[in-house]
Amino acid sequence: MPISIAIIGSGPAGFYTADALLKCGEDCQIDIIERLPTPYGLIRGGVAPDHQTTKRVARKYEQTALVDEVNYYGNVEINKDLSLAELRDMYDAVVLAVGAPGDRKLTIPGADKYGVFGSAAFVGWYNGHPDFRDLDPDLDISTAVVIGNGNVAIDCARVLLRTPRGMSSSDLPDHVGQIIHASPITDVHMVGRRGPLDAKFTNVELREMGELTETVPQMDAAQMPDDIEAAVADLEGRERRLKERNLNSLRDYTTRAADEKPKRVYFDFYAQPVEILGGDRVEGIRFERTEVIDGRATGTGEIFDIDCGLVIAAIGYRAEPVDGAPYDERQAIVPNNEGRVDDGLFAVGWIKRGPTGVISSNRPDGEIVAQHIKSDFAGATSAKPGRAGFEAALRERGVRWINFDDWKRIDDMEQAAAAGDAPRRKFVTVEDMLDALDNGTAEAANG
Repeated sequence: MPISIAIIGSGPAGFYTADALLKCGEDCQIDIIERLPTPYGLIRGGVAPDHQTTKRVARKYEQTALVDEVNYYGNVEINKDLSLAELRDMYDAVVLAVGAPGDRKLTIPGADKYGVFGSAAFVGWYNGHPDFRDLDPDLDISTAVVIGNGNVAIDCARVLLRTPRGMSSSDLPDHVGQIIHASPITDVHMVGRRGPLDAKFTNVELREMGELTETVPQMDAAQMPDDIEAAVADLEGRERRLKERNLNSLRDYTTRAADEKPKRVYFDFYAQPVEILGGDRVEGIRFERTEVIDGRATGTGEIFDIDCGLVIAAIGYRAEPVDGAPYDERQAIVPNNEGRVDDGLFAVGWIKRGPTGVISSNRPDGEIVAQHIKSDFAGATSAKPGRAGFEAALRERGVRWINFDDWKRIDDMEQAAAAGDAPRRKFVTVEDMLDALDNGTAEAANG
């Protein structure tokens, strides 16, 4: 019998691992297990709805899912429908690829007020993720603040500011578009603790903010380095090129007039949040100016406030503990040695190394773990029940799983329900997906 391998999680890390296992030279039977009916993780639920080109990587994952040795089991939640311990008894190897779905919490006074959201929740909401269908932020406001200077922060700002026409070829859910496009927001502030040189966004996303139809970017020239070439002189290669491009783009933004367009996005640096202001809901946010000393952002004592009705903390994602696996609370990862957690248990992606890198950064994790599994089971045949035992347990417990053909039916219905240039009209609840499969109709899409 082939080696039986279960991969928990169907995002990029899970699919790169499956692909690497198929190429490792061992006879493998691979089962990808996903909590939601829909695969692809952050490709579906994290990449901004107006960045459809980025989402095309899912086509490569689909090719992997359609290989005979691979089965997909959606709508199955580990440690609810079946424990991790039971899964390890069934399979020769289990790979944790569950990502880091939680928000790193903002821990300043007032962070519990209505109108403060973590970016994982906010991005999940505007992407139609079932977990955040009912987030329902009040966007009847004029000003929003996004804490953070990375691509997720830029995505949040751009989605808030983009016109309906600009979003027409996106898969922004209907109920989200109705709220965002009715919003009177005119100003979004993106604020980071460090300086422009330390910003984490990529230049494509940064330049995109200068091309929005109704929004003009604003940058304070006083926060820019006097000499860009000198500022990047100690950097090398790709990092130097990226930083130099970002600084040049930001320098261009220092010349843009605030009244050039009806809306504005502010790039503000050297400021750390110290308090959310207001009563039960957000009315503003207080910042302290910082300076970078020996690589650390240190408060200067200078305080300023921004009046706003929405705060999005884009300060990082966080992996949650998995029952039956060790957990490092400080790093918010499963402790591992190059992906090896325990005999027959492995980790890849953000649960392994934290929420860093881009989509393709997950590929090496899968390749390393595939080599571990190949080394551990070279030439061996499985004595464990694997897929047959897994399916028998699901049937015994009355768990309804979604196979890849089911997902393709959901996919087809979403695409068929799309209007205009939109690529799809998403189902945004699990119940609607299952009802559509049962009834053969996409009427429930967008809940």
